[in-house]
Amino acid sequence: MKLNEIRNIAIIAHVDHGKTTLTDQLMKQCGMVEDGVTMDSNALELERGITIYSKNTSVNYKGTKINIVDTPGHADFGSEVERVLRAIDSVLLLVDAQEGPMPQTRFVLKKSLELGLKPIVVINKIDKPAANPDRVHEEVLELFMELGATDEQIDFKTIYAIGREGKAFLKLGDDSKDLTPLLDLILSDVKEASSDEDLPFQAQVFNLGYDNFLGRLAIVRVYAGSVKTGSTIIVKNADGTTRNARISKMFTFEGIARKEVESINVGDIAIIAGIPDVFIGETLCDTMLTEALPSIAIDEPTISLNFLVNDSPFAGREGKYVTSRQIRERLEKELEINVGLRISFDKPDEEEVQEGYLVYGRGELHIAILLENMRREGYELQVSQPHVIIKEENGVKLEPYEEVTIDVRTDVSGAVIEKLTSRRGMITSMHEKDGINRLLMEIPTRGLLGYRGQFVVDTKGEGLLASRFIGFKDYAGEIKKRDVGSMSSMVNGKVAAFSLWTLQERGILYVEHGDEVYEGMVIGNVTKGDEMSVNPTKGKQLSNMRSSGTDEAVNVKPPYKLSIERALEVMADDEYLEITPKNVRLRKKLLTEQDRSKAKTASGKK
Repeated sequence: MKLNEIRNIAIIAHVDHGKTTLTDQLMKQCGMVEDGVTMDSNALELERGITIYSKNTSVNYKGTKINIVDTPGHADFGSEVERVLRAIDSVLLLVDAQEGPMPQTRFVLKKSLELGLKPIVVINKIDKPAANPDRVHEEVLELFMELGATDEQIDFKTIYAIGREGKAFLKLGDDSKDLTPLLDLILSDVKEASSDEDLPFQAQVFNLGYDNFLGRLAIVRVYAGSVKTGSTIIVKNADGTTRNARISKMFTFEGIARKEVESINVGDIAIIAGIPDVFIGETLCDTMLTEALPSIAIDEPTISLNFLVNDSPFAGREGKYVTSRQIRERLEKELEINVGLRISFDKPDEEEVQEGYLVYGRGELHIAILLENMRREGYELQVSQPHVIIKEENGVKLEPYEEVTIDVRTDVSGAVIEKLTSRRGMITSMHEKDGINRLLMEIPTRGLLGYRGQFVVDTKGEGLLASRFIGFKDYAGEIKKRDVGSMSSMVNGKVAAFSLWTLQERGILYVEHGDEVYEGMVIGNVTKGDEMSVNPTKGKQLSNMRSSGTDEAVNVKPPYKLSIERALEVMADDEYLEITPKNVRLRKKLLTEQDRSKAKTASGKK
């Protein structure tokens, strides 16, 4: 076999079906990494146990270089998967041997089939106690047919695996010690990428990176020819516009490390530096005669919210970057690599300070990850409540809808159905197996915003909820989601346990003894649904007279500590979420009770 043979594959699946674990085991078996090294290298990915950014690696097996792209499984990062699928020749579709195909399995498979890729199906986690590989195989076959796969695509190869042990089996019951059957199948079934060597250079940008020294990096797939460092190339857009650029450095992937190279050839997945304004979908070539490749379409965002300068009484205490200009620069940098994001910068300077920047994202998690990264870098800001993007076509209001798949115990399914149908959810399918109900529902994204926290409570943490965006449909009318009010502080000071002891009967508290609060800060919710201003700093009244009940023990329940995602779920429309490097606080837009009353009266008159 030639040493320069290349195979390009991506690993796609629903969240938590074992993509990253399988990639880690493939690298380990081929000797590309040491024990304990993982593809999920980002601090947030390690904490949450999910993949957020698609990442490239490569392994050498029997003289062939196999480029592997590990993709995110969460629906909010679907734009990452869409781009990657354009750059590879086949996909490994991982499916959990117990759960079967889930919403994101359907999404990523649909995109793969549309691009004409022929997947290799890997039924993973066959060692689970409740695993049923034969049933899952049938479900996958049904899904292929449902998504309109061609005869060739339906004739897919199936392999069984235990990802965490690094074992793959061609047939159930086979004896296998490692992933050799899977690697052999990749060599035999995935077409060779390094075939058009003699044609002029042609490559397409499918991802972006950023380096503090080299600036913007283009991650490309080479479709024809080769190019050397220092060459002048032509950058073409789908609309026919062109510009020249010079390559300053090039890297290929060796394991998870970058390796600087002098030239890249057909079939390579490589990094090119030296094109500061490069964008996803652009074609790189060395002659004007080479045609531009079809552009890469990316799904639209579904939610929007404002990013503002923090103007709370505690502003500037913890943050290193607090001004409007610094927030703008950080958001512009994020746009370099985060393609699912859109930001409106077209307001005048005075308005930007007042109203902030309008940021559009793919979902709550997508925005929460950006905010979490910003606070860890030392940024301080506040954001408004997320709203779905509502369109108007031919005089009809349209809003985004999601398909939700829910697995819950039969005894709690009633509460889940009640909550989701009240949020305009429609049950499309429901079946029960082994005491677990699987519900399929279509629901407006508006109805799903802020529900995930409630779902955890309703199912006592034992339910599975996954969703995928299915498109824009008719506006569903008003949805009443919030049946609790806000409890806000009417004074500045430190929280006293004695006050919390009396307030905890009114609702759930977000603060604990010793926390600093300011007037207008939201310290909890009110179960009855009313707005309530309280004094959480009031201590016990001390006197030298004895009375019954004086020595009662103060028992305060633990607070419901706000994270960025929790706060985005529970916040109301008249509130801002204040995010600093050390704290996440909810506050009223108008801090004083008097200002809020005036605004309410004024809006009532309108």
